[in-house]
Amino acid sequence: MDITVVGGGLAGLTAAIAGAERGANVTLWESHERLGGRARSTEPPYVVNDGPHALYSDGAPYTWLAERGLLPPVREPTRAFLARTRFRHGGRVGRLPSAGLLGAIRRRRLRAPHDRDFATWGRENLGAAATRAVCGLLGVTTYEADLGRLSAEFVWERFTRVTALQSPTVRYPRGGWGALVERMASRAREMGVRIETGVRVTQLPGTPTIVATSLAAARSLLGDDALAWESGHSLLVDLGVRGRAKDPTIVFDLDESGFVECYSFLDPGIAPEGEGLYQAQLPVRAGESRAEVTARMERLLDGALPGWRERTTWRRDQMCRGRTGALDLPGRTWRDRPAIDRGDGVYLAGDAVAAPGLLGEVSVASGIAAAEAAVTGARTSVA
Repeated sequence: MDITVVGGGLAGLTAAIAGAERGANVTLWESHERLGGRARSTEPPYVVNDGPHALYSDGAPYTWLAERGLLPPVREPTRAFLARTRFRHGGRVGRLPSAGLLGAIRRRRLRAPHDRDFATWGRENLGAAATRAVCGLLGVTTYEADLGRLSAEFVWERFTRVTALQSPTVRYPRGGWGALVERMASRAREMGVRIETGVRVTQLPGTPTIVATSLAAARSLLGDDALAWESGHSLLVDLGVRGRAKDPTIVFDLDESGFVECYSFLDPGIAPEGEGLYQAQLPVRAGESRAEVTARMERLLDGALPGWRERTTWRRDQMCRGRTGALDLPGRTWRDRPAIDRGDGVYLAGDAVAAPGLLGEVSVASGIAAAEAAVTGARTSVA
């Protein structure tokens, strides 16, 4: 039984491994020379991911990876890391979160409907200040400047997940997400998966095929205009900064949904000695120019990292549109996103298809589901 996977990112590698586990002969095609997709990391001395990436240890995808020994060593937040968390609200950066955020956390047991927008539901059930704080906190998980327009259930589910009252579940692969990609690729090859890089697929092969690309690339390959979904739009800035003892580890921007984090605090090897490697993210507002959002970003950095301009040793700016996972509007849930099974032996996987989870979890969950469906479909057609 032969199966083809198009795309060598997190979803494609997951699908290849899951398919091989079920006895399929898997061939994976990747258009870039390097595997990983949006899970690729840059080369040293500054090892950064394509946007804020994290694993959540309380999710089924994490368990799936861990059970197969696919996870590299991971770092988790330490007390020292958490002690240097800061919050921006009211235009100032400080140690304490806003009263609105604390009020929302106290009401985290509420259930939110999927068919109402979060702004309206939040004002009625949380109050205006708490609603604004939730939207500010979740910019990093959505890359969206106007979270209030999204499904209340979509937003609230993410809020309750990231503010879990037990120990933080976030995990960071040591060496960046590239280390996870390398381990998954190595396992796939051990299982007999044939991996070909630098080859762009322009037409479907005759075998059952899992298309594990962005929705835009899948839309072009499959000629299916229905393959579209809301996604975020954000400015990302990576900075190498000469360190100061009082620099924060994380700044949550409750005013403008931004986020600044020092990834090298827990993993010093990803930056030159004596430097902090920061990644900042700020959602782009409707109609906002690159110059305007960059100016807002630099004001955020002024508050988060005083003196950062003089201390910067390396910088990379990126505008990210349609690369940030699915956003569900009122009246829609993950089940309404483009279906994994497209019929005629074609299956989708990725972070914007009909699978549950948070951020990269959707890629893993859809990769597993696509592989299961492809193998089942192939066996049925043979029988």
